[in-house]
Amino acid sequence: MASLLGLRTVIYPTEDIVASTAWWTNFLGFEPYFNEEFYVGFEVAGYELGLIPSDEGGDAHAYWGVEDVRAAIDQALEEGASLEEDANDVGEGIIVGAVITPDGSYVGFIENPHFDVGSAEE
Repeated sequence: MASLLGLRTVIYPTEDIVASTAWWTNFLGFEPYFNEEFYVGFEVAGYELGLIPSDEGGDAHAYWGVEDVRAAIDQALEEGASLEEDANDVGEGIIVGAVITPDGSYVGFIENPHFDVGSAEE
């Protein structure tokens, strides 16, 4: 049985990552800790707010912390979900993957060895 460890990351697809980075920087009042053309990351109260380039923009994607992304995906598939993004290492030991539930919802899973649960509670 997959166990969700709590919300970890919300990713916002954007057609203009430079403009979105500027907007979030102004809104939040601080610079991103990671800023590349393929991904921009802000740490917000112990959680990740990410921006990714997308030709279509789109809805935000939430990623739930799990101990094993592959196992969470496999369980979701057994329960009738369809694969959206297979488990893959996006760098620094961070593994992500996602499914689409039978009702069409995007559910992301993430293993992030750098996530500090304590910082979210402060």
